[in-house]
Amino acid sequence: MSELTELATQLGERLLQQRKLLAVAESCTGGWLAKCVTDVAGSSQWFDRGFVTYSNAAKQDMLEVLAGTLAAEGAVSESTVREMAAGALANSAADLSVAISGIAGPGGGQPGKPVGTVCFAWAERGGPLRVTTRHFEGNRDAVRRLSVAYALQGLLDVLGQD
Repeated sequence: MSELTELATQLGERLLQQRKLLAVAESCTGGWLAKCVTDVAGSSQWFDRGFVTYSNAAKQDMLEVLAGTLAAEGAVSESTVREMAAGALANSAADLSVAISGIAGPGGGQPGKPVGTVCFAWAERGGPLRVTTRHFEGNRDAVRRLSVAYALQGLLDVLGQD
């Protein structure tokens, strides 16, 4: 079993135990997180929906990310993923969400935001919102894969131990 499959399976078990639903908001991972989640048999019992919002317009239309946030901070920012995670909850039946936005490469890096920079946010309905930025090494595929794994592990951390 691959690491991603193992993490997604553990996540599904924990969500089922806690009777919670998940929504995901993805940019640089392009739906890879939703794919991993839906690869788990029975995921319809705990996965509500996924938003792939690659463009800024999609982030605004589907997740209610403010134009001002995107203009001031950019798509790859903690402010943007905070709004993406909140928007995923606001536009779904989910109890828990995760948002991912980053620069997977090979181009797109800029001063202060090199290739491999990825921002994450995890939100719980009625609970805290956690945000962090990580830097992953490797090619586009590696950055995206590591981002999905980090997002899944973060969801498990939010849900706590069995």
